[in-house]
This record gives sequence, C-alpha cells and structure tokens, in this order.
Amino acid sequence: MGRRAAFHTLGCKVNAYETEAMEELLQTAGYDIVPFTEQADVYVVNTCSVTNMAERKSRQMLHRAKKLNPEAVVVATGCYVQVSEEEARADAAVDLVLGNNQKRQIVTALDAYFEGRTFDDVLADVEKEQYEELEVSTVLEHTRAFVKVQDGCNQFCSYCIIPFARGRVRSRSREDVVREITGLVAQGYREAVLTGIHLSSYGIEHMEGNPVSQGDWNHRELLALIREVHEISGLERIRLGSLEPRIITEEFAKSLAELPKFCPHFHLSLQSGCDSVLQRMNRHYTTEDYLRRCEILRKHFKRPAITTDVIVGFPGETKEEFDITEKYLEKVHFYEMHVFKYSRRAGTKAAAMTDQIPEQEKGVRSDRLLALEQKMSEEFRKGFLGEKVSVLFEEMITADGKEYLVGHTPEYVKAALPKEECEKMHAASGVILEAQAKEFLTSDILLLKNTIAE
Repeated sequence: MGRRAAFHTLGCKVNAYETEAMEELLQTAGYDIVPFTEQADVYVVNTCSVTNMAERKSRQMLHRAKKLNPEAVVVATGCYVQVSEEEARADAAVDLVLGNNQKRQIVTALDAYFEGRTFDDVLADVEKEQYEELEVSTVLEHTRAFVKVQDGCNQFCSYCIIPFARGRVRSRSREDVVREITGLVAQGYREAVLTGIHLSSYGIEHMEGNPVSQGDWNHRELLALIREVHEISGLERIRLGSLEPRIITEEFAKSLAELPKFCPHFHLSLQSGCDSVLQRMNRHYTTEDYLRRCEILRKHFKRPAITTDVIVGFPGETKEEFDITEKYLEKVHFYEMHVFKYSRRAGTKAAAMTDQIPEQEKGVRSDRLLALEQKMSEEFRKGFLGEKVSVLFEEMITADGKEYLVGHTPEYVKAALPKEECEKMHAASGVILEAQAKEFLTSDILLLKNTIAE
C-alpha cells in the first residue's frame, strides 16, 4: 500500500494549478491522494502571502496538519515560505520547505526525507530562476481547465508582496501550453482558462525595451498564444485570467473579437476609482484611461462582462476619495467586483505609510461597495432575459427540491436547465447548447427555456 498524501491550497488560481500538478507528480510516484481532513503520511500546504491574514491562515493550516497526524511529514510551499523563509523553517509543525520554483521537486524532496538523506532545500532565488515546468493532465473541474502560462510580476504596486514572492516575469513556451491543452481536450475538457501571476506580461521577457509604449501594454506575445490555442481542435472556449488594463487597445480587442472561441469576460484589475489613490498605489494608469479601455471592449463586443478588484481603506484614503471611487465604479458599471479591505503587509511601501484607516471604517466602505456590486451584477444579468444564450453545462444542483443542470455563458453568467428538459435537449456536462433565458432560478442563476419544443 502506497503512502497517503493530502493537499491544502490557499490563494490564487496559479497556486491551485500548481497544487494539481504536485498531486499528479505524487500519484505517478505511487502516492494515494486523500482529503486534507483524513489521516495521511504527507500533508502539503501550498501557502499564500498576499495579505497578513493569508499568512496567518497558512500557518494555521500547517499546524492543523501536524495535529491531524503528528507523525506525518508536513511540507510548506508557496508564497509564504518564499517571503518568510526563516519563520517557516523555525515552525515546529514544518518538516520540509519548498520554494515557489521547487514544487516540481516534491517527489525527490520526500524521497530524500523518508530515506534519511539530505535534500538541498535552499530556496531558489525567484529573481533569477527560469519558468518552472509544471503541468497537469487532468483537473478537478470536468469541463473547464485552468492552465498556468506565466509566473512573476515586475509591477511592484505599493501594497503588494507578490513580486518578492514570485520573482520577475517568466513565461511558458507556446508549444508547452498548446500540448497541455490538447491533452486536456482529449480527456473531454471544453474550456481553457489561461492564467498567470501577471498574465498580460506573457512573453515580455523576450522583447526588447519597455513593454509599455505611449501608455499601451505590448500584447504581441499574449495574442500570439491565444491564437495558437484557438486552433486546437475540440476546444470550444478560451477565457483569460486577470489582465493589466493597459493591454486593452483597439487592435487587441478587435483581434479577440474575431476569434469565435474567445469568451468576452474581462477581469481588469482597478483597485481604486480615484486618481490620487492610484498614484499612492503605484498603479500606472488613470481612471480616465481605464474607462476609455472599457469603452473599447464595449465597442467590439456586444455585452462584455467586465469585472474588477477594488481595495477600500488604502492608507490615506479620505472619505472624499472613497466617494469618488464609489461614483466611478457605478459609472463604469461592472458585472462583478471583488472588494477587499486593505491589509497591511510587512515588507511593502504601503505598510510604512501614515494615515492607516481604522478597521471599522474599512468595513463600512466595504459594505457600501458590496451593495453596489450586487445592484450592478443583477442589472448585468437581467440584460440576458428573453435572449438566447450559449451555455457550457457543468454539474447538477438542487434548488427548492428540484434538480437542474447548471453551466456558464461565455460572459460567465450562471444558467440552469431543469433536469427533465436535459434529455429532450441532449444536455449533459461538457455539452454546449443554446437556449432562451426566460427568468431567474435564483438571484444569480438564469433559468433556461427549452426552445426546441416550440
């Protein structure tokens, strides 16, 4: 009987992808992968350091693993380990540390540990490392696969530790990306989501000069990758992870609109709707420029889903600056917003700024933006009522005692078909069908109507 290994992931989609890749490596080596709550011989915690709270949760999960089985090997990897190496090594719950560019060595590291040999676990300098070749051949979702194509970030926003945790920009070859997605499509996956730490930077390390010209981000390499992925036979949809707003140009948007498989779902990270706050954040665009790029998307796509991230309570954010942000967000009119209360992160410039905002005030501002987000999100979804929508079905759910097959539109709006209609329409997980959105099943799920019977 093989050893049992359990994983827990904190943080972003890139971390989740890397966890799946490590799971595959251990499975290939003969390990049985079990839920984190079960007894295991090895516990791997893929940590996060984006906020102090994320680091605290990372430490809590490491300690929880040791309590589950004091005799188990607890492996700490990820961003918390990369930026707080000494603290991680000093933690009695941690037996083995792996840096962000050592995850592919997990089998070698564990072999050495179990055999009593020394593993060279000196953390690699992510500033100097090449792209770490990790890949997956299967994913947890049955229809949609997240595929990591890029690592690192060169932006150094004043609140963010990630450039220190992930290093400078490193990109995966187009050939490797196409090969992995081709293999996933052969297993039945229909949608690929290209993701990275700073996706818009894909390939910029191979370009000469500054990736920004006259305020626009160079999209040449990312667009070339998207076009190659678009040619994969059997792939039905391509979706992108978070984008740098400056990459949205007339040429980029027009080129994407010409690709039938491309999903018009754009996550453009904003962080603040006030120019003075954006300057303190070291964000390299203005609110006027950001709005112009949203208008470009709405010019080339019928109803693009534009989503974003917003930080409230950034150091020095006055009530007047927050009011400006709130009005601006409503003006842009997002489909969804991820609202974060600013978290002071040691090692960043923002942590040393004066005029830190009280937690209670951050909560008040967060609640206001969440209410606005709910209103805008409902308005966006209502725009699809009475229209035919394309849905990639994924899974069965139960609502009010009745079963429905649920999936997403290209704009990432949830839609459901009653189970009794599925057979008539040949609907199943992994199938894409068009149907009319007649009403809402719940506040965030469209209810589809069988138009074939009419």
